[in-house]
Amino acid sequence: MPDRKKMIFRIITVLVAVIVILFAVFIMVRQWGLVEGYDFGGGAYYYIDIPGFQQHLPKDNIFTSQIPVWVHVALFFAWGWLMWRLWLWLDKRSEGEEDDE
Repeated sequence: MPDRKKMIFRIITVLVAVIVILFAVFIMVRQWGLVEGYDFGGGAYYYIDIPGFQQHLPKDNIFTSQIPVWVHVALFFAWGWLMWRLWLWLDKRSEGEEDDE
């Protein structure tokens, strides 16, 4: 049964990877995410060095977080630590499965 599980997960992984790649190509061909008139490439709206960037920001209702910056930093590091622990756990599990074969 474990070999069947591995095969199913591999097939699902390959299918997801193929779907993601095809969707990325579709987005690039359709040129979604481009800002007309700016030659910055896809995702141009992320760059604050776009000429006249301030005119695209709302003049009122600018969002400001009520959460202190140190909380954001702490959450960032907590998430990093959690992902590191998950990675170690997955790595340990995969080593254990190889020994069973």
